[in-house]
Order: sequence, then structure tokens, then C-alpha cells
Amino acid sequence: MPIYLYGAWFCYKAFTGKYFPKAYLAGILVFLAYALFLLFDKTGVLSWYKEHEAENIVQSMKATKPWIEETREFGGLLILIIALATNYCVFRKSDGKIL
Repeated sequence: MPIYLYGAWFCYKAFTGKYFPKAYLAGILVFLAYALFLLFDKTGVLSWYKEHEAENIVQSMKATKPWIEETREFGGLLILIIALATNYCVFRKSDGKIL
């Protein structure tokens, strides 16, 4: 949960016109490292894809199998990385001002 709160906070700050390039990069790097861990973990995304034939991960909100939760977390991290990278690129091109 703190992972998503971090991303939400900096998206809110971007909305208010504040720009923190080092915080964006730090978040992107940490979240990318965690996403790679989830990708290659023994109960992670590759396990879900190869060993469990990409079983439906949205059948219920209760994650009964570890690869379901890890795959969902991976997807959430990708969304968060894309959001932070988008904010970073937009603000960098506009010198820290909302376009």
C-alpha cells in the first residue's frame, strides 16, 4: 500500500504544479527493481504464465494462489511506473510547469 501512496502523492503534486525529478526517478527505479523481482520469482509472473497456463487472475478478489497475487502486484507496479514516467517526461519538457 505505501508503494501506491507514494505514486499517488507525486501524481497529486504534479497536478498542483510541483515537480520533484529525483523523487520520480527514485520511485521508478525502486518500483522497476521490485517488478523485475516479481517477474522472476519462483511464484511470480513467469511461473503464472508457464506453469499455470496464464490462469485467469481476475476470477475473484481473493487471491488463493501465490502467483495470482504476485501477477496482480506486477501489473499494478507497471501502471505506477508508467504514471511516474509520464509525469517525469511531461514536466521535464515543460521546465517544471504544467503544459
